Amino acid sequence: MLLSPVYLYLGTELGEKKDAINKLQKQIELQFNQIDSYIYYPSEDSINSIVSVLENGSLFSGARFAVIRNAELIKKKEDIQLINEWIETAKKLGSKNDAFLVLTSDENSVDKKLEKLIPKETKKIFWEMFENRKEQWLYSWFKKNGLSIEEEAVEAILELVENNTEELGNECSRFPLCFEKGHCVTIDDVDNVITHNREESAFTLFNALCDSSNPPNIRLSISLSILQKLRHSKSANAIQLIAGLTYCFRRLHAWQVLHLKGNPSAFDLKINGFASKKAQAQYANASKIWNLTNTVALLALMSSTDMQLRSGGAAFEENILQLMLYSITMKNGIPIDS
Repeated sequence: MLLSPVYLYLGTELGEKKDAINKLQKQIELQFNQIDSYIYYPSEDSINSIVSVLENGSLFSGARFAVIRNAELIKKKEDIQLINEWIETAKKLGSKNDAFLVLTSDENSVDKKLEKLIPKETKKIFWEMFENRKEQWLYSWFKKNGLSIEEEAVEAILELVENNTEELGNECSRFPLCFEKGHCVTIDDVDNVITHNREESAFTLFNALCDSSNPPNIRLSISLSILQKLRHSKSANAIQLIAGLTYCFRRLHAWQVLHLKGNPSAFDLKINGFASKKAQAQYANASKIWNLTNTVALLALMSSTDMQLRSGGAAFEENILQLMLYSITMKNGIPIDS
């Protein structure tokens, strides 16, 4: 089978997207026996160096397989031109091509000039699942793992967990460790396994920041507490935390733009990644706190914080992050020195 050298996978359904990338990688491994695989980020790796890896063969493997995450950040004309030149060369090689590239983003689109380079048949948007599909996914997941689950427990999981199958799978992986096969998971089990043992993340931090039922000072206090837990976590990474918050505020911006002309249809909500009731409630609450102008300021704050963290060194991370949370909750994204 002749494989395309380039693929574009978009959308917020991270689990299905991850499965598609893994499936493609296995197909390439079957064809070339052994491959070198790489993961790149445009904010950290130059397109020139990535293309160089794709162009240069290896003495110890049959092919190269590269994934570029956050592909929406690829905007420079010279970077897109480099990718275009590599794709054209790879196409001419046909069956002799031994390098493969997957561009992936949690957004629903990338730069139009970049998107035009990708064949229609190797381009896919992984839309967020409708609620009923997520329910069926959970029932199937528990059945495959030797457990059953009550309807109330399914509803509770969907309320607690970030709405994509990757996060659902990560959270649910605890249940087979806690219960013997044949056990029926109840809402009390969900409370014990997920609620009481839940790890904090950029998503739980955003949820605390946009809880409109709390005044700003309470939201700040809760957010600082979550930040402290994250900082003590072994997997704590300030840059990844900012990336996660940036993703959430970009989604808020998309939500607000959708509502500029009134209430969008269910289809419009779905194709923009807001199919679930949980996501709709979360971003509706966030919009009670921040308007569109505020959200633009918040995204600028995320960008400047990211640059500070990269240039300031680990010694200043704690202060930078605390000041960022103060700016978000108390000043709606306006820097403290403004």
